[in-house]
Amino acid sequence: MTDWEVKQVIVVRTDIKMEKGKIAVQVAHAAVLGSEKAMKMYPKLYKIWKNGGMAKIAVRISSLDELRQIEMEAKKCDIPVSVVQDMGLTQVDPGTVTCAALGPALSSKLDKITSDLRLL
Repeated sequence: MTDWEVKQVIVVRTDIKMEKGKIAVQVAHAAVLGSEKAMKMYPKLYKIWKNGGMAKIAVRISSLDELRQIEMEAKKCDIPVSVVQDMGLTQVDPGTVTCAALGPALSSKLDKITSDLRLL
């Protein structure tokens, strides 16, 4: 790993029991929102991430409280955070927070927050 390794981490709630296709769509929403935010906040890091293959990792969390705690930690570290709230047209109620994108950001910063989480 170099000092400039950049990735995006998507934290996905497993307590709301979404089907695989629904999870895939929510993760896609998070990835797009997160990349747009990072492009504005940190264009140099965004460019490194985009040109380097757009590394992404999806991990599981077990509650909204856990998502909010991770969100707060990421914001304290100046990591872009994009939270996805579902429109409620299919499997979950309107406004349900399903997942969040952290970054793209330096892997070293993200790992301090997410390295103990299990892959999705």
